[in-house]
Amino acid sequence: MKHPLTKVILAGLFILFLVQNGFGQNSKLANIKGKIIEAQSKAPLAYAAIRILKNSDSTLVSGGISDEKGQFSLEAPYGDYHAVVEFLGYQPIKIPSFSASAGKNSLDLGTISLSAAAQNLQEVVVQGEKSSMELALDKKIFNVGKDLANAGGTASDILSNIPSVSVDGEGNVKLRGSDNVRILIDGKPSGLVSFKGGAGLQQLQGSLVDKVEVITNPSARYEAEGMSGIINIVLKKDRRQGFNGSFDLIAGNPDNFGAGANVNYRKDKINFFLNYALAYRLQPGRGETYQEVYDGPITRILEQTNKGRMRAANNSINGGLDYYFDDKNIFTASYLWRRSDARRITDNQYKDYINSLSNLYSITDRQQDETEDEPNSEYALSYKRSFEKKGHELLIDARYLDYWEHSDQTFTQKSVFADGIINKVSSRTQKSLNDETEKQWLFSADYVQPFGKEGKYELGVRSSFRDMSNDFFVTEQDSTGIYLPLDSLNNNFLYDENINAAYAIIGNKIKRFSYQFGLRAEHTDIKTTLAQTNESNPRNYANLFPSAHFTYKLPQENSLQISYSRRVRRPRYNDLSPFVTFSDNRNFFSGNPDLNPEFTDAYDLGHVKFFEKGSFASSLYYRYTTGKIDRIRRVNSDGFAATRPENLLDEHSFGAEFTSSFSLKKWWKLDFNVNFFRAITDGSNIQEDYQSDTYAWFARQTSRFSLPKKTDIQIRASYEAPRQTPQGEVKSLFFTDLSMSRDLFKGQGKLILNVLDVFNSRRFRSITRGENFYTENNSQMRLRQINLTLNYRLNQSQQVTRRRIGGEEE
Repeated sequence: MKHPLTKVILAGLFILFLVQNGFGQNSKLANIKGKIIEAQSKAPLAYAAIRILKNSDSTLVSGGISDEKGQFSLEAPYGDYHAVVEFLGYQPIKIPSFSASAGKNSLDLGTISLSAAAQNLQEVVVQGEKSSMELALDKKIFNVGKDLANAGGTASDILSNIPSVSVDGEGNVKLRGSDNVRILIDGKPSGLVSFKGGAGLQQLQGSLVDKVEVITNPSARYEAEGMSGIINIVLKKDRRQGFNGSFDLIAGNPDNFGAGANVNYRKDKINFFLNYALAYRLQPGRGETYQEVYDGPITRILEQTNKGRMRAANNSINGGLDYYFDDKNIFTASYLWRRSDARRITDNQYKDYINSLSNLYSITDRQQDETEDEPNSEYALSYKRSFEKKGHELLIDARYLDYWEHSDQTFTQKSVFADGIINKVSSRTQKSLNDETEKQWLFSADYVQPFGKEGKYELGVRSSFRDMSNDFFVTEQDSTGIYLPLDSLNNNFLYDENINAAYAIIGNKIKRFSYQFGLRAEHTDIKTTLAQTNESNPRNYANLFPSAHFTYKLPQENSLQISYSRRVRRPRYNDLSPFVTFSDNRNFFSGNPDLNPEFTDAYDLGHVKFFEKGSFASSLYYRYTTGKIDRIRRVNSDGFAATRPENLLDEHSFGAEFTSSFSLKKWWKLDFNVNFFRAITDGSNIQEDYQSDTYAWFARQTSRFSLPKKTDIQIRASYEAPRQTPQGEVKSLFFTDLSMSRDLFKGQGKLILNVLDVFNSRRFRSITRGENFYTENNSQMRLRQINLTLNYRLNQSQQVTRRRIGGEEE
């Protein structure tokens, strides 16, 4: 039996087909195409704007943007026109008069070359920038350098400012409200997010990031991992001839000192690029927990407070070269090295009461003192071959990731009863040594073959071989001062993962209607082993992941798209590791070696509208997930809590998302994103009442004001509404960021001041309930941050869009 929403999607496709046929009846349409390139490098310019205007009164009749290969194809009624081609940061070009008629219904404007915009003109100065948001039909692209709030921050800070994306206080990343999102760097997995997930992005300096791509319903071209989609972080790299670069100096409070450089040099066939960042940060955090545990006539009450501070020094360097054998063959080699050295001190205090807060039983203080070293290397080789026919390409890529983390921790715990007598049972000193390693080989090949006028098919293969280990060793000091191992907390967890995949995609365009069908096959072989106890858990399974995308281009720069894809979330390394966190001896977190993957069918109906002063995108989406992975908290009668992931029955998630970018005035630009969703979760297989049906929404609004004397102000406000969970609720969250900038050095530099979380209100608050407990949590893992950043650009286009006419600035 078909799912009800499947019928809705099929009905929508049928209506879309009728609409396509209806518009297709207009035979007086001409096709206008061409290609846009950069004048110096001859490289294609993606997302350049093309406008088709009437000769008589310059009325806009058609328009669009170029694709990633610089190509465009538009339709316009028969008539006499001229065209304007624009790309921010480049001189616009006007294509002189041409005619479209029955005898000329297919026009090729040829190859159009754009030159970089001049920095200074005597009477008219045009200095361009990429739009902060660009909309393609299968993804949204955010050029993050434009966002003042990102100055001096990390990649994690950047994601927290991206529409559709939210980052909680612990650095966990969510897309459209789901934490099941695949994070890539330059389109590939990275060791930064293997062990720590999105929290690992706090080690990546934001000045290295060029743009972020958000893909909510990926095609078969992408790996199937990630239920809610893919976030791809693209690092800075330039291929223009000559030498160019940008440099940053950062100072902030709490301590945040850093420097960054992004330089590029191209001469003839060789292009060198180098990105370097150095950062030293102090990250304070705090939290409170209130808990009641019911044990017959006794109620055990806990008041817990924690204060943490972490000092970290991060180094990151990414360098390499492109070699152009000719204009159709490019070889790229790159190396990325990162290292983080951190010292973390966390103080927890536990006040235990019996039956009421007036009956104190004991006070326990526990301190974690940890040093952590994390070196991380990534090597990459790639080769791209472009054939004679436009769009005919072959790309081969090989990568090796080598990651290691060493953690040395000392835990000191002292406890006294309410009368001041030492509680010897709860007083102890422990040490923990933890070594985590990851080694991964990645191989991929992608081939694209055009056919007919607009069609193409794609074929690709990908293999990933990953070995990870976690050597966990805990000792406790006895009465003589000797540290003895705790057998239950000494083991080596081994994780071996091999994934092989192949995909095929076929797509075509018939007038205004485009379609694409894809199928991806993945074979997964995973084995986890506890070495000391010889416990093994192998997993071996194969799956098919179909995808389908249908697009219809409406008049006046409107587009509709319906898409479907099947996705998987394989349990991550930390989801499977049985070792518990040890810094807090009242709240333990671990993985679950018996966890199974979850599968999702995702549907999306989207609309994109481009207009003169901005753009607007809307989307209706639905996701059905089986084997839903969720973390469940259990508390024993003594008040000690254990949280680990479990497989629930399923989840239905519905949503509507709206994103806009609009220039209300020449001096006021407004960006807005809002997401409404409903999630119905069924975990009755775990416990009969472990179910929830929640409505929630979150919104983010950014206003940017361009003031006289080359000064900009940016204000961003974010709000997440409260939502229900199967075990309780997550309360609302609100925070505001404020930024100011001033141009320096004749437009080549910029001084930026930003205040992140102006009101110190970004606190994660939740309530969790169980059969025998009630828990309230209130935590703030990052306090208000103030940063001052000095940026200098060498041979690069100005970042601020301004026009100076007759000596006066608009």
